[in-house]
Amino acid sequence: MRIDFLEIENFRKLKSCRISFSDKETIFVGANNSGKTSAMDALINFLKDKSRFKTKDITLSNWGEINAIGNSWAEKDQEDEPDLSIEPWRKLLPKLDVWLYVEDDELHHVNELIPTLKWRGGLLGVRLIFEPKDLEKFYKDFRSSFLAAKETKEASQKNLKLWPYSMWDFLEKKKFESLFTVKAYKLNPDAIEDPDQGRARLQSIPEDMEPIEGNPFNGLIKIDIVNAQRGFSDPNDTFENYGSLSKQLRDYFSKHLNPSDQPTASDLNALEAIEEAKQVFDETLKTSFHKSLTELEGLNYPGFGNPSITISTLVKPIDSLNHNSAVQFSLLKEGEQDDDPLSLPEVYNGLGYQNLISMVFKLIRFRDEWMKTGKAETTEFETADKIIYEPLHLVLVEEPEAHLHAQVQQVFIRKAFEVLRNDENLGNKKQFSTQLIVSTHSNHIAHESDFGALRYFKRILAEDEKSVPTSVVIDISRAFGTEIDTRKFAIRYLKTTHCDLFFADAVIMVEGSAERMLLPHFIGQNFPNLNTSYISLLEIGGSHAHRLRSLIENLGIITLIVTDLDASKDGSATVPKVGDGQVTGNKTIKDWLPKKEGLDELIKLDQEDKISDNKTIMAAYQIPVKVKLKEDEDAQQVVPYTFEDALAFENIDLFKSLEGVGLIKKFKDAFELDDLEKSAEQLFEDLRKGEKAKLALDLLFLQDPSELKIPEYIKSGLQWLEGEVNNQKFITDTVISDGSNEED
Repeated sequence: MRIDFLEIENFRKLKSCRISFSDKETIFVGANNSGKTSAMDALINFLKDKSRFKTKDITLSNWGEINAIGNSWAEKDQEDEPDLSIEPWRKLLPKLDVWLYVEDDELHHVNELIPTLKWRGGLLGVRLIFEPKDLEKFYKDFRSSFLAAKETKEASQKNLKLWPYSMWDFLEKKKFESLFTVKAYKLNPDAIEDPDQGRARLQSIPEDMEPIEGNPFNGLIKIDIVNAQRGFSDPNDTFENYGSLSKQLRDYFSKHLNPSDQPTASDLNALEAIEEAKQVFDETLKTSFHKSLTELEGLNYPGFGNPSITISTLVKPIDSLNHNSAVQFSLLKEGEQDDDPLSLPEVYNGLGYQNLISMVFKLIRFRDEWMKTGKAETTEFETADKIIYEPLHLVLVEEPEAHLHAQVQQVFIRKAFEVLRNDENLGNKKQFSTQLIVSTHSNHIAHESDFGALRYFKRILAEDEKSVPTSVVIDISRAFGTEIDTRKFAIRYLKTTHCDLFFADAVIMVEGSAERMLLPHFIGQNFPNLNTSYISLLEIGGSHAHRLRSLIENLGIITLIVTDLDASKDGSATVPKVGDGQVTGNKTIKDWLPKKEGLDELIKLDQEDKISDNKTIMAAYQIPVKVKLKEDEDAQQVVPYTFEDALAFENIDLFKSLEGVGLIKKFKDAFELDDLEKSAEQLFEDLRKGEKAKLALDLLFLQDPSELKIPEYIKSGLQWLEGEVNNQKFITDTVISDGSNEED
């Protein structure tokens, strides 16, 4: 048994989305404010702690309709019957559809959830919805409070906002859980619909359908949580914190190992040793305290009947662990230690390493509590007729990088699932299933994970002034396209470089190392708003950039492609010239954007023609520039071939003044020529043989980057990119927070 997918509706910015789960790990990735934490909190609220719901958990744009319901209740004549149907509320309130995949031999686990007698295994759905407990009581409570406030306001003749002035105000300041609760309903597997452009289409249920009694997942799913612990005041941090490893060991010992707790035959040796230690210690204390106690007795103390004082110890194994240095880290390997081994308490170990050990040990505890290891089997279920082992263990880990240094983040994600399955009853056996869900901002964790396990939270901008930004979820395994070679290349490229585009506000794809080194300086000096955004810079040539097209388009990330014109004639690279019948040799320009080939046509295109239909991607390539080799001559038009000669033509006077070697010297020599056409040809030849990366490094060393003029095609591209990123931030930031308390 496993969770196949979830569908979430009306929960914060998750207006309607589907999240498919992998069999083992599922990793939530995405930029800030994309909804990852909303998804984790939806799981926690519905499956673990139903008391955490707040008014702001309802998608913000739904409150207009909810307030309208309140207004209709308040304005209803006393004699008229109010509309107390549940359906208007169900369309607006948070819901979670859990779709389990159940094998034929697991039907006995779900006999109370089977939708029809015809069902014989496969997908099985349960809807959890946060809805009113009693609509009639709710109506009377709200109406009486609203009318009383209205009457008081009218009597005072003052412009006051008295509680409750709206349904929002009524529920915000009244205990939400007193009027609402989570109810569960069976779903129909035959009514499942595929998402529409990423938006889930949840099935409707009859208004008179009876809810499932009790918790439908009780005995089916064991849920454990590791919170992100954002800060001391995190309102959602209602679960146990890590604590030191010593504390965790004490808790584990008490629950699973304590030999004094319902001892078995295997505990007899330990108990015998404890009793012997107690007797020896008692005798030692008796001898040591004899003089002092005799002196007390001489004072006629303690009094009545003059009873003698004796000392008896109580030795508890747990006391041996009840100190901050219970856990020690040995400094020498086994076999290298002498009689006095060198070791340090855990507080002297690196924080990242401490946290890694602590988190892994917490996973061990989760697993052993699930499998009722050691004493837990007898102590927790001694009065039960039958011990219940849930067939599915769901573990939620929120932002492990909040506790782990970069070096150990990959270790954690590589080992976490393995730890959760390290039991003789688990491993590769199918009787029990484990699913690990991790939300993260870490490209280290994303890099270490199987891309098939990544779920990307894609931000959708507000459609109009009455809407709010929302998110949908993309299965990364389906985002690379169907062409096998393209898919392989994209995955290998991301694995060998970095995965930060999964967390970026925008992406810039560049041709080579020179652009990669100089663009950050151009941005830092000239585009302050862009400089404060999370930009992923991908170095990938024009002959390969188009291979990422499917991924970029599916993720919907704002992307600037800075690429080269690569003029060609008769199949050979050449100096770009207008009216010479040249074409571009750049596959990205030909096959992606602007999807044209002729050089003359390409350099005449307006900027709008270089932008994708959905306005999220722009291609920037060299355009004609007017330059003068000498001050006393007229400006002439030249078309650059690559980034480097475009940079050179924009900074002719600068290169003439520089003293250097390599391409810097060659550029200076080329600009000493009297003919611009000859200078362009000389630059073309020099760049075919020169070290472009060294040119960028020399420029950074010799020249203040702020004095470098940005090539016009790059400048216009960055201006477009900054505008799109600012627009996205503005729409997100000017909408009232949807209460997500997110990273997210």
